[in-house]
Amino acid sequence: CSRQQVELKADCNKGYVTVKQVCFHTGVNPTSVDLVNIGKDEEVKMKPGQVLYIVNKLYPYTVQFAEESGKTDTRVEGKIQTKKMPREDSFENDDVEPVPRKTMKVEVVDTKGSSANPKLSHTSVSPQEGASSKKASEHSGHWSQGLKSSMQDPKMQVYKDEKTVVIKDKYPKARYHWLILPWDPISSLKSVTRDHLELLEHMDAVGQKMVEQCPARESLEFRLGYHAVPSMSQLHLHVISQDFDSPALKTKKHWNSFTTDYFLNSEDVIEMVRSKGKVIVKDNVSELLKLPLRCHRCKQQLSTIPQLKEHLRKH
Repeated sequence: CSRQQVELKADCNKGYVTVKQVCFHTGVNPTSVDLVNIGKDEEVKMKPGQVLYIVNKLYPYTVQFAEESGKTDTRVEGKIQTKKMPREDSFENDDVEPVPRKTMKVEVVDTKGSSANPKLSHTSVSPQEGASSKKASEHSGHWSQGLKSSMQDPKMQVYKDEKTVVIKDKYPKARYHWLILPWDPISSLKSVTRDHLELLEHMDAVGQKMVEQCPARESLEFRLGYHAVPSMSQLHLHVISQDFDSPALKTKKHWNSFTTDYFLNSEDVIEMVRSKGKVIVKDNVSELLKLPLRCHRCKQQLSTIPQLKEHLRKH
């Protein structure tokens, strides 16, 4: 298994690497991303800042999108063009200044400088100085890693305990919009298992506490939930008031990400994990982001965001 443990496939346009376990004996020599095991023939999207353990939580690697000098490395599939490319459902951070796009190659970096060199399909493996490489990747400023830095910023924190931290959404889509994040490195709902049930319940309880302490709780409604396919790495629970009165709410994607089934209620996620052991996201769920604008209260269809906001003020 050590000769061909995993298969990696880079999607440079979207900024992630698909990791697939190909070794048969997954129970004996499991591959994991952020310490969450990957099952046989299962695929996980790994983004910069996450750690891939090749076997038995050993041989840690991180992914870096490094600028290429000279001729193109044909071992890597795809290029990142100089023009702006669409990010995968990147509605959460549309306000962020885009990172300049250049032709790049993907390198998998051994974070401990180990002499072990497992065979990885579709990528080049380049062992380097361990600790510094991992640190550079985790603090590279890649847009998908923004939450990991924000959750460590005391100016952004409004509450924290031993399991979670609550921060203000940097681009709130309503008058009150908080994010609840676990301290443990959990990339997204796809990484959640029944072992995380207690944590999910704790995050929901913290969200309810935020609502109870809100000075406008008597006049506003709130929802607690997760985006089905978040664009930002690190699991986070949205606590958002239903007024949607914010200049940062600018696009149809913004609106539909909170007012359609793309937004998964916290209680529904907890029940799904309790009964099925994981979160099941419907196929083509991202198509919901393209739906026409409709008022979340009376379901009236509006043509533009300004018209929608004017309509909301009448409710």
